[in-house]
Order: sequence, then structure tokens, then C-alpha cells
Amino acid sequence: MPKPDALLLAPEAPYPTVGGGALRTASLLAYLARRYTLDVIVFREPRAPDPAALFPPGLIRDIRVIELPYHSKRLPVRVARNLVRYLRGRPPLNDRFAGFGRPVADFLRGRNYELAVVEQFWCAPYAAQVAPHAETLLLDLHNIESVLWSRAASAEVWPAAAAFRRFARACRRLERYWFPKYSLLLAASAEDARRVREIAPGCRPEVYPNAIPLVAPPDRPEQHVLVFSGNLEYHPNISAVRFFRTRIWPLLRGRWPDLRWRLVGRNPEGVRKYVRDDPRIELGGPVEDAVSELAAAQVVIVPLLAGSGTRFKIIEAWAASRAVVSTRLGAEGLPGVDGQHLLLADEPAEFAEAVSRLLESAGERRRLGQAARALYEQQLTWTAAWSRLEKVGI
Repeated sequence: MPKPDALLLAPEAPYPTVGGGALRTASLLAYLARRYTLDVIVFREPRAPDPAALFPPGLIRDIRVIELPYHSKRLPVRVARNLVRYLRGRPPLNDRFAGFGRPVADFLRGRNYELAVVEQFWCAPYAAQVAPHAETLLLDLHNIESVLWSRAASAEVWPAAAAFRRFARACRRLERYWFPKYSLLLAASAEDARRVREIAPGCRPEVYPNAIPLVAPPDRPEQHVLVFSGNLEYHPNISAVRFFRTRIWPLLRGRWPDLRWRLVGRNPEGVRKYVRDDPRIELGGPVEDAVSELAAAQVVIVPLLAGSGTRFKIIEAWAASRAVVSTRLGAEGLPGVDGQHLLLADEPAEFAEAVSRLLESAGERRRLGQAARALYEQQLTWTAAWSRLEKVGI
């Protein structure tokens, strides 16, 4: 019996599966490919690899790659571009992915789908082009963007805080308008699903948790190092690095003279200015296997002050059987229990003390890491996440 047709529209290619956005999209794509004949529309940054060549053979039927215009990353140009967005009240990523309705409509002409999935709120307005071609229209919310911007504002000072608050208000207006256009909204946590209902009563949110494929625990010995991972030009990660460097690292650096702090992830230039003056801070780049990289840590740190959704960096640390110290916001939405699967601390001295407690006790690190690994195997693998989709009939 032939499989029904489905469409997935995404602002970034899910392959290679590096970074939280790609991992979440790849998880959903792998699930859908088992049940549907899939077509894909995906955007491509200038000079990025061709997304069409990166999909596993046989996973999808057809693909349309939409080329994004070149945007300079030079600071004066970025400031000018975002000033225009501020004045217009257009959140940056919503603005970046706007205006491509014609190529989307051209690809969809003559096609009809039982299910169409739009990834990320930045692409939500393409409901206008996709809805006429789909029986069921689904929006996958990696974050609640208004919450993300609001929290980012709280972690900053003027003028960035003022800009972020304006973007938060703009996102909230857009969320109220676009959420009801979708038959179903997927949220990364129960907290995010509740926020969707508050923003747009009457919408139907369901929880689809962030997850990673089941991997074996890496066979890698601990090093006397703290590790922080993530996209290092992503604003919540930048503010986390700045917070840890200025408020927490000095407390640990004096107490542990041989301790090193390692940062790994894409776009290391985003945080270089905060860490370049300390030889005990190691600034790396992107890694192919984040779980293996985190397995080198004695302690994985997640000192986030802003964010939404749930953090893949914690899930990957748990898959590596490593102990985690996180702020409460950093661990929001995940099923871990403080003292059982990780340690939670918000104040700098409290955070430093939690890290020191783990550095002092290999047994405590092992206890937390093993409990976290078991939780990951039970609830945070792709197979476990897919069971949520089966229950709602996707």
C-alpha cells in the first residue's frame, strides 16, 4: 500500500545533525519518513553546502532549496541591519526568512499532502502558501520566541535589553496571529505547551520532546576540565559564557589551580572576546560528536540566563553519563530532578560550590552520571520521543 504524502518546510538543513535545531528537525524527519512519502522545502545560507546532497539516500522524494541572500556578519553592518528591524518591529530571524512566498507556492503548485510540517516559528507565515495544499498543518516550535527574547532582555542592559523587549513584543503579536492558523503545534516541553495555550487560547499544542538517537556511552576517560557546548554565536549561549567567565570562573579558578574550562561548538568567534585573556580557557570549534566531546568533562556546565525550549547540551551530557551543573532556567522542561540527575544552582557562589562538590567526589559524579544516563535511555531518545507522535496520530 503506498504511503500518503507529506511536506516538511524548514529554515535550515537538518543534515549534518549538528546543533539543536538540526537535531530536532532530523528527529521529526526520520519519524515522518517511515510513514509518509516526503517532500522538503529548505533554505540555504550563501556558500553553505547543498542541502539536497546531505539527505540520506531514499529518505525523501523531492526537495526545493531556496537560496537566502548574502548578509554580512561585520559588526557595523549587523548593527545597521538590526536597527532597521528594531524600528520596523520585525524580529531578526522572522525577517531573515520572510519574503519567499513565490518559490514556496511554485513548488507546491499541483501538489497535495495529507500532512504538512513547518519547522520553527520564523517560517510560520508560510502557512499562507502551504495550507491550501495540506489536510493537516503542523507547526513545530523549537522555542517560544516571545519568551526567548523576553528572557534575553532580562540578561542584558540597555540598549540591547530595549531592542530585545521590542522583539519580544513583536513575536507575541505574531504568535497570537499565526498559532491559530495551524491544526496542531508541537512544543518541546509541557511548560512551552502551557505557554502556547496562554498566548493563543483554543490552539492545540502537544509535547514533542527534544531527543537524540540512542548512542552507546562513550569509552573516554575524564579530564580535569569543565565543558560548555553549543552554538557560540547564539545569544543565550553568549550571555551564559559571559556570566560564567565574570561571576563563576574566578571562584573556581583560584580554588582549583589545574582546572581548565573548555568551550566547544560552532562560531567560536562569538565568545572569543570573553575568554581570550586566560590560558586555562580552551576555545574550540565545531565537533562531529558532541556526546563524545562532553564525555571528556569531569563536569558539564550549563550557566544559562536566557532561553526557551529544552537544552540539547544537557541531553547530550546525560547520554555521555556525565554530571551536569545547570541554572534552573537551563534545565527547564527536562525531566531531571535536582540532586538525582543533575545539580541546579542560580547564584554564582552556589553554582561554583556545586561544581566544586562534584570535582571533589568521583563517586558523586558517577552517581549523577549513571542516573542521568538511565533517564536519557528511558525518555530522551528518538524512539521515546516518537511515541508521543504516535499517540496524537501523526
